[in-house]
Amino acid sequence: MRVLFFYGFWLFLLYSLGGYVLEKLYAAVRRPPHRVRKCFLLLPLCPVYGLALLAVLGLPPDMTGTFWRLALYGGLTATAVEYAVHFLYEKLLGVMFWDYSATKMDLNRRVCVPFALVWGPLTALTVRYVHPWIALAASVMPASVTYGALLLFIADGFLSARVLRRGGNVDLMSLPRLIRALSH
Repeated sequence: MRVLFFYGFWLFLLYSLGGYVLEKLYAAVRRPPHRVRKCFLLLPLCPVYGLALLAVLGLPPDMTGTFWRLALYGGLTATAVEYAVHFLYEKLLGVMFWDYSATKMDLNRRVCVPFALVWGPLTALTVRYVHPWIALAASVMPASVTYGALLLFIADGFLSARVLRRGGNVDLMSLPRLIRALSH
């Protein structure tokens, strides 16, 4: 049971880190005015990606047999997770990390059709070609490293939630910005 939890935790962390990198690359190309998209103060993580990939990996085999079935159901699953995570951020922490209201065909600013269409092939490609490498890395992490990562994750999660609940501003999710805000 512990081994399975550790493995799942590392999958979550590695995919959350991958999502953070993907967000940074997307921001570098688009150059939007609002660039903070991570959801932890210290750790470079976007948990919505980790949760979405865990949900996609949990799909039954009849939904993932072919690339296009995986793209369809993976995209729907990732979009559902994105909606749920946005809803929870908004209700529990009082913040919105993303807002698709300027995008055509959005649903409550939480998800939109253009990105939902991207998630399908992206999840299928990830599961088919990236996941074997991520799964191998997750399976060989020593318990001592996992305990340390878990402790850091929990501490940063509590600190991040506190900053968001008190400040209500996702732009504070950068340590230099938080320090500047506290010094004023």
